[in-house]
Amino acid sequence: MNSRERVKRTIQFQNPDRAPISHAVLPAAQIKYGPALDEILTEFREDFGWDYMQDLPREEFPAVYKQGRNIDDFGTVWFSEWLGVCGIPIEWPIRDLGHYEEFKWPEDFTAGPPSGRLYSGHMMGYDDRWYARGAWITYFEELQQLRGMENFLMDIASESKEFYRLLDDLLEFNLRWIGTALEYDGLHFADDWGGQTGLMIKPETWRRIFKPRYAEMFRRVRERGMDVWYHTDGQVRDILGDMMEIGVQVINCQVPVVGHDWIAANLRGRVAIRTDIDRQRVMPFGSPAEVKEEVHRTFEACGSSKGGIVACGEIGPDAPLANIRAMYEAFRTYGTYAASPPGESTS
Repeated sequence: MNSRERVKRTIQFQNPDRAPISHAVLPAAQIKYGPALDEILTEFREDFGWDYMQDLPREEFPAVYKQGRNIDDFGTVWFSEWLGVCGIPIEWPIRDLGHYEEFKWPEDFTAGPPSGRLYSGHMMGYDDRWYARGAWITYFEELQQLRGMENFLMDIASESKEFYRLLDDLLEFNLRWIGTALEYDGLHFADDWGGQTGLMIKPETWRRIFKPRYAEMFRRVRERGMDVWYHTDGQVRDILGDMMEIGVQVINCQVPVVGHDWIAANLRGRVAIRTDIDRQRVMPFGSPAEVKEEVHRTFEACGSSKGGIVACGEIGPDAPLANIRAMYEAFRTYGTYAASPPGESTS
């Protein structure tokens, strides 16, 4: 089967031949390793029609990955100490909601993913050999970047009329974007809702304020025949069930933070998972053997014999090349269903 069919079968639990591979290479890793990393990624080709962002000149990196102070399309000022490492927003265009009338939303946007997200394997345009995954649509994070984190958390606490206007205006902006993205097989949403030990706001507040707005975005995507992918870091187990309820078909969460056993008990076989191999400890500090064991453990927790695994592990500049290669080798070993179906014992 070709890559497009493989991914579709994986999402629908319809017996793919193997787990499709998805690259996730941070720009800083590209800069550090260059051709040596490119060789690995070329050997372990991914299933989304894209191999590497080596053709993206450094001067075209988006504001979040450029060194120093840079401004993005919304007017947020970012600062990063190092080229290729995601910076932090330090100046926000809507610092004062009392001056919201002065803010102008970007008008010129395209259906393709922003250049800085090409590292995640998002595809520019359509090719029926590959599964075309587009976008990197944020909501919670964009609101933080417009208002500043502290201001935005206070907005959630106060729930002013101006706050709800901002929520709905960003929702409409995202819906207009979704309306331009008709050629893709799936769209990718991303918001990091969790800290290390729990959700950043009360689950009840999330369900009341944010869940209905996500539901509307996901509904628009599904109505157009596209799949919904959702990335969220941190300890987010409180809302993953809600995400499935409102239409998410592929979840990308930090598996070791959410918990292998919890995922096996609550998600396996119910939703496809784009995996995350432990990047807090194993990938940067473990041995290649430990990396392979972590992949095995992750696949056992996340997948069933009918599918459900998109093999992915973020590659940062702190991960040794030997561990990167070990991860991809394990993707092949444990992701080939005829040899070792994920979610079933190999003993």
